[in-house]
Amino acid sequence: MKRLLFVALLGLHSVSHANAATVNLVTEDYPPFSYREGSELKGASVDQVELMMREAGLEARIEIMPWTRAYAAAQTTPMTCVFTTAHSTERDGLFKWVEPLLVDDNILVAKAGSGVEATSLEQAKQYTVGTHRGDYTQNLLKEKGFSKIDVATDFSATLRKLLNGRIDLMPISQLYFEKMKADQPLVRIALLSSQSLGIACEKSFPDELQAKMQAALDKLIADGTQKAIFARYGLHPQN
Repeated sequence: MKRLLFVALLGLHSVSHANAATVNLVTEDYPPFSYREGSELKGASVDQVELMMREAGLEARIEIMPWTRAYAAAQTTPMTCVFTTAHSTERDGLFKWVEPLLVDDNILVAKAGSGVEATSLEQAKQYTVGTHRGDYTQNLLKEKGFSKIDVATDFSATLRKLLNGRIDLMPISQLYFEKMKADQPLVRIALLSSQSLGIACEKSFPDELQAKMQAALDKLIADGTQKAIFARYGLHPQN
């Protein structure tokens, strides 16, 4: 499902080719940051991106697709950006960045009552940890010495595996965990990483458009709009 955002550039007599082009913004199904509700695209990240592009005066197309496809598109397709993307050292030089849509910790969680006995990353290494294909945590877990890694198609599939006892642990946003723990039998095990998450654009993305998008996002953060969006989805970042 695609959503088109058309912003009229009133009062301008001429527009550069870069400004006239449509920015393709791709993301995954990862509530409450990005998801479908009927024919609508919603989420704390989707709302920020929509407002940011309107503020920047840019035309954009937002589409939800599997993460691996979205991530690959942003590496190979001009005028394409993927969000909400963790800005890791490994990814730094692969994209042009607009950030942060979110600053958050990523933690390992277990199902309550599962019998998982770990209070540190070192102790957690004996268990099977699930994540989804192409997510930055897949490489992060390997780098930290985890050997039992189960890879699913997306975040929702990984969560189902955890709740059904098919895996022992999974990484999740601390912010999202705080929201969902009242409804899901999850317990925090250990901190996995801390990171900034933002919009990652293909390397040839025009610098002019990157600057406009960054200025618009900076304004949303400075005037409290980003915080208000988080609150609307029951999210309360500490940063």
